[in-house]
Amino acid sequence: MHPNPLYRTDDRALCHSLIEEIGFGMVFAQTPDGPRVAHTPLLTTGDGAVQFHLARGNALTRHLDGASALIVVNGPDAYVSPRWYDNRDTVPTWDYIALELEGRVRKMADEGLEAFLHAAIARHEGRLAGEPWRAGESSQKVWGGLFRGITGFELEVQAWRPTLKLSQNKTAAERARIAAGLEAAGHAALAHLVRELAP
Repeated sequence: MHPNPLYRTDDRALCHSLIEEIGFGMVFAQTPDGPRVAHTPLLTTGDGAVQFHLARGNALTRHLDGASALIVVNGPDAYVSPRWYDNRDTVPTWDYIALELEGRVRKMADEGLEAFLHAAIARHEGRLAGEPWRAGESSQKVWGGLFRGITGFELEVQAWRPTLKLSQNKTAAERARIAAGLEAAGHAALAHLVRELAP
């Protein structure tokens, strides 16, 4: 989390929406072999927990049940040029959205993992145009193979540490130029957030 309180938020609904919108993150934990990270799809339960799955062979899988872990969700980010400021006698920076979630992890039963997979499939298929793919299109052999290859987990979030660094320390006129510059550079999502979330 960025040390400047200007870039923090207590808006839990916004944090949940970031997890749902981005849908992917990194899980970090300490293991006997040193710190490890895994990249995984994420779903929020809406009541203070985040669900995910890992391959059974992942270096984290056998160490996560009952462990403390950190999930990081990265949102849009981009370089911010001093050319967009009133005073160019300064330095560049980076605007970004990031969410750190710390908590205790528990392994999910097969029923919970299956519910997670169906919810994740429905969420992401629903974002695509055309006829959605359904889990029922997989044969029992293929679906069963998936279950033999992955483990589901749920992290009960004990600490939420969001960073929304969106040029809040700049004037309204500068933020408008920053948003326009970001958009012109192909960072429309971040430009939108600078316009909508910064004061």
